[in-house]
Amino acid sequence: MKISNNKILITGGATGIGLGLTERFIKENNTVIICGRRDSVLKEAVAKFPSVITKQCDLSSAKEREELYKWISENHSDLNVLINNAGIQQWSSITDSDFFQRAKEEITINIEAPIHLASLFINLKSLSTIVNVTSGLSFVPLTKVPVYSATKSFLHSFTLSLRALMKSKNIEVIELIPPALNTDLGGKGLHDSAPAVSDFIESVFEQLKQGKTTITFGFSEGMVKAGPEDLQKAFARMNGAG
Repeated sequence: MKISNNKILITGGATGIGLGLTERFIKENNTVIICGRRDSVLKEAVAKFPSVITKQCDLSSAKEREELYKWISENHSDLNVLINNAGIQQWSSITDSDFFQRAKEEITINIEAPIHLASLFINLKSLSTIVNVTSGLSFVPLTKVPVYSATKSFLHSFTLSLRALMKSKNIEVIELIPPALNTDLGGKGLHDSAPAVSDFIESVFEQLKQGKTTITFGFSEGMVKAGPEDLQKAFARMNGAG
């Protein structure tokens, strides 16, 4: 993926990793469009980065995903990069009374939205790159976030298939695999001791410049390289089973 002179759509681009990507891509002379559900948060992003283009969109709605694609195709038909970054993380247990409802929300945002958007945006003649943001938990689940971990494992698998399927269309598929970072994912304060988003973003761009299509950092680098025994040990360590 080239670093500059792109027109990029970043879902969930107003907070967390998405905002970090937004800031850095703008610095690298790209046109950045971000979408999100909350208009107030989008306005905060514009206040920080006046050049950013925003579109309010609830990605849990298939209709709104289709409307987002229609808006892009009519107003930004030269868009060449789609970054599927939006995601939600529910700390939950299967014994919770609202477990299934909350699980469905995660499945919709973390699985249905990115595969739907990918299937829509590959119809843009200008599209050259799809970036999917997965997780180190794709490889070893955290039982406190059982559905989140499973959705990211799904997206990791889908990304591998998509990469192969898109070769005939000359569309590059990149996977960003972050570890836990100091964001509000899952709730405020849960990840305060985790590495800074800025450190991850710096590493992402170094790896993009190297032409890598699987991008890791810290914990996620170890999990990508781990064998079955190492993954079992990591699972036991993370989940208090050993």
